[in-house]
Amino acid sequence: MARASPYPMANDLPGRSAAGWLALAWASFIVLPWYQVEGGLLSFDWLARPAEAAPAILLSLNGRLWLLPLILPLLLASWLVARRNLPGLATAGAAGLAWLAIEGFSIIHSGWGFAWLGHLASTPGPVQPGLGWGAVLYALAMLMFIAEALAARGWCKGDRFVVGSLLIVIASLILFVAYPLLSILASAIEDNDGNIVPALFAEKLFSANIWSLRCLYGDASCGVAWNTVAIAVLVGFFCTALGLALALIALRTRLPAKWLLRGLSILPIITPPFVIGLALILLFGRAGIVTNLLSEHLGIPRSRWIYGMAGITIAQVLAFTPIAFLVLAGVLQGVSPSMEEASQTLRASRWRTFSTITWPLIRPGLASAFLISFIESMADFANPLVLGGNFNVLSTDIFFAVVGAAHDQGRAAVLAIVLLGFTLAAFVIQRRWIGSRSYVTVAGKGDGGVPATLPKGLRIGCYAAVVPWLLLTVVVYGIILGGGFVQSIGRDNTPTLEYFLTAFSVEKGVNGWFLSGSAWPSLLMTIGLALVAMPFTAALGILTAYLLDRQHFAGRTMFEFLAMMSFAIPGTVVGVSYILAFNVPPVQLTGTGLIIVISFIFRNMPVAIRAGLANLGQIDKSLDEASLTLGARSFATLRRVILPILKPAIVTAMIYSFVRAVTAVSAVIFLATGRFNLATVYIVGRADVGEYGIAIVYSAVLIVVMMIILIGIQLLVGERRLGRRRAEAQAVVAPI
Repeated sequence: MARASPYPMANDLPGRSAAGWLALAWASFIVLPWYQVEGGLLSFDWLARPAEAAPAILLSLNGRLWLLPLILPLLLASWLVARRNLPGLATAGAAGLAWLAIEGFSIIHSGWGFAWLGHLASTPGPVQPGLGWGAVLYALAMLMFIAEALAARGWCKGDRFVVGSLLIVIASLILFVAYPLLSILASAIEDNDGNIVPALFAEKLFSANIWSLRCLYGDASCGVAWNTVAIAVLVGFFCTALGLALALIALRTRLPAKWLLRGLSILPIITPPFVIGLALILLFGRAGIVTNLLSEHLGIPRSRWIYGMAGITIAQVLAFTPIAFLVLAGVLQGVSPSMEEASQTLRASRWRTFSTITWPLIRPGLASAFLISFIESMADFANPLVLGGNFNVLSTDIFFAVVGAAHDQGRAAVLAIVLLGFTLAAFVIQRRWIGSRSYVTVAGKGDGGVPATLPKGLRIGCYAAVVPWLLLTVVVYGIILGGGFVQSIGRDNTPTLEYFLTAFSVEKGVNGWFLSGSAWPSLLMTIGLALVAMPFTAALGILTAYLLDRQHFAGRTMFEFLAMMSFAIPGTVVGVSYILAFNVPPVQLTGTGLIIVISFIFRNMPVAIRAGLANLGQIDKSLDEASLTLGARSFATLRRVILPILKPAIVTAMIYSFVRAVTAVSAVIFLATGRFNLATVYIVGRADVGEYGIAIVYSAVLIVVMMIILIGIQLLVGERRLGRRRAEAQAVVAPI
């Protein structure tokens, strides 16, 4: 008889959840299809063709005897559950996962998965296709056996939900982040023939093209690494400053029509990134609208200043400031007005109140906003591709190393390692700047205070920073929204619907109305996949943030960095790494919609994590403790207490996930197929052949559709209610 755990959670309904996972494991092994059939993992073609996707036990009896050892962990788990020996389930779960991985990687579609096995056996080897639903659920059950065992041993205070969630998140990150990246980074020490050459790796890593500083003392350009860091620092600073100014104006002033301000600030995030670069070229290029006006009326000579560092920085600031605004608005909402009122009661000036109370409390948000903007800039591919000219950055060099004539995959891997190094450095600096101080502002006590009025100088500074940005945003989006409805913007402004009807026409045929425009299939497919990925991205990101903020476990820092890693890698590297990792068994996903959804989830999840951490840092842990004291489990506490207060983070996660899924370019351009063609791939294809009118009108339609869906997301989630009075309804009394 197993010794009772001292933790109440571990002994609550002993063995019942373990028995449920055991039943699922047996069902996955003897009922569900073990292998995929044509149509992919999400296909249910196996219902019509059961012989091609038989359960594992039938496949074993039909010659695939390497699957038979998988039944041994099930027998061991059945014996342990019957004896209520939950700690022993760790052995069964680990054995099942280990053998599943060994046989899956050792035997693939073409025979032996490792060359040494072929030499050892002297035969071509058996074959097997990619794993299907049976194998997936079997692996999940084995993982939950380990969770049950660890909870029974007292891990995380015996809370099965916390332990299980932690293991699921870690396993997901290993499979869909670490494994694909290792697949491509391993090629950094290989030549193009697959031979391991460490000297070649050192030569590429310390190349002058990466680290040269000749721009500081000569006419040559700097290395691509320093170019990337310089732009990322500038973009991080400007995005954080503008995002804070927007948040302060939106939440701490009585500016009328704030909904218009919020709408303008959100526009760049719902736009395909290369379209902003295209609009800037139409405005400031050698033949641009503004350039023509300045040349004709002021005699200013034409130039190519927009191509290079200046153009990339402007485009990225326009594109990424809304992300900083969303993060900082949620953090600023959580600052307790009562603290600011206490400061003013002690006769502190408005400026002193802001600098000593408000500013320190929003430091986690500032750090998160800068980190996100910095990483976004380093990983951005579209804007440097359009506006870079002769100014190279890491992301574009990686792209051309992969798809260029040289096709040097090893160089691409080396550049990706450099990019990871810079990201890790930014991550460490951010953690040190925040430190171990407490930023709690939301506790269980009532808070009816009114947010402090901004100092006059700060208010003027915010307007001075925001107004030019908003004006440029209006002009850029005027180009985007109107450019597709004229013959040639800036040259022939004759109105036309030609481009719109080519892309989005609707006609009536023999069987009724149908969508005849060439853009409809890609638009509907993109919206559908983005909506599927959105809730999973938000849920996984917020859950990860909850585990990082509320739980203490070994390897927590490494876990957080692993969760942020996919955000730091350029989409080109993510796309290629997914092809290398998931093109062959055991996890065969290429050519399916599932691989696109997975890339959306893990590419965009880090923003949900950062937003969740910034908001959780303001919530007093006494709320969790009070809920647990009243008998609620951690899942109920998370659902009833924490999530309602995290609504700003949830909205940020859902909006960012949906928008980035719709506007993604660099990763999906490798993953899209004829069946799963996406909007951005369609737009790039049209732009490549010079059909800018169709590309712009498609972008305009995307903006309108996404704006409608984002409004729906905001209405669905709602706003958090902290029981505070609105500043507009109260007379604010504060010293000048």
